[in-house]
Amino acid sequence: MTDPTRDPYPTYAAMRSACPVQAVPTGSDGEAGSDGKARADRESGYLVLGYEEARQALADPRLSKDTAAFFAGRNSRRRMHPAVAQTMVATDPPRHTSLRKLVTRTFTTGAVTRLRPFIARTTDALLDRWPVGGQADLVADLAVPLPVIVICELLGVPEPDRPDVQRWSAELFAAGEPDLIDAASHSLAAYVTGLVAAKRARPGNSLLDRLIAARDGQDHLSEHELVSLAVLLLVAGHETTTNFLGNAVLALLQHPSALERLRTDPERIPAALDELLRYDPPVSTATFRFATRALTLGGTEIPADVPVLVNLGAANRDPKRFPAPDRLDLDREATGHLAFGHGIHRCVGAPLAKAEADIALRAILSRFPRLGLATPVDRLEWRRTRLMRGLVSLPVRTG
Repeated sequence: MTDPTRDPYPTYAAMRSACPVQAVPTGSDGEAGSDGKARADRESGYLVLGYEEARQALADPRLSKDTAAFFAGRNSRRRMHPAVAQTMVATDPPRHTSLRKLVTRTFTTGAVTRLRPFIARTTDALLDRWPVGGQADLVADLAVPLPVIVICELLGVPEPDRPDVQRWSAELFAAGEPDLIDAASHSLAAYVTGLVAAKRARPGNSLLDRLIAARDGQDHLSEHELVSLAVLLLVAGHETTTNFLGNAVLALLQHPSALERLRTDPERIPAALDELLRYDPPVSTATFRFATRALTLGGTEIPADVPVLVNLGAANRDPKRFPAPDRLDLDREATGHLAFGHGIHRCVGAPLAKAEADIALRAILSRFPRLGLATPVDRLEWRRTRLMRGLVSLPVRTG
């Protein structure tokens, strides 16, 4: 039997074929496993697996992201710090609109283009440490440090603090370890609160400095919103890209002809990124939504006041939208994929993630033309998280 952690797509296909929107057991905190497996303390929610249904759900205003409103009055055993539990992605308009505007300008195409030289220098410095004709761990030696360095540089996080930030971020996605998640949320929020205080005392030119100016100026950004925005940018600013890079390189190593096409014609890489995102997205399931009223989705009646989760991995493999979805096809028109979400909550950092992946892939394929897997695919370890889809490590031969 296929291990759903290593390859969840057969499970997704079977579930989607049975019904594109179906009731599943969810945790008392609104969580659900992507495979819908039950635990004793679980209540009912809905999992969306079809592409059209997912696209509708991601943009439907009847499905709220306001976690604070949903959990008000509920007996939740979780003790996550509010600045982590209630970030911008857990708000609805009009507040979501105001918060998003504060960070969108940092991730425009023009702004990201200006970052490309720094990303390229960072990538080269990391790859300089790889032994030619030896082995490296693509995750630990590139996919983790590259986006961490970039987002921490943007936010003005001092270099000595970055390993702690990365560790707390990873712990936030530790499936089945609520105490660890809660502790990490408090550690990260406390760190960011201290960083804000330090930057107020000695202002600089980082993105966090600009958010502080907005908080202390006329944008009516509360202290809680300031800290939660910084937390969100730190976490989302690298976790997704780390998984994206690992998944993309693994997919190419499993498809040598596709890898060779990109190596010989690197100008194809930007277009190929969309198919790589569709094929094995870095986020398997979007953060949960809540039905504010009864609605019908994909022929399924969803009652009010229940959690709804959208399985992005299943939606991106829906044959009704992407023929032969289990085939990696670099000639496919895949820009309609949902790897970064859809609607007003679409990932604001998508341009940065794609720029980092573009630069990293160009450098890897140019510098290591004989790149190969250093361990069998069935021995690779995948992260066990409900939301993320990524490798723990990816040992590669560099020559």
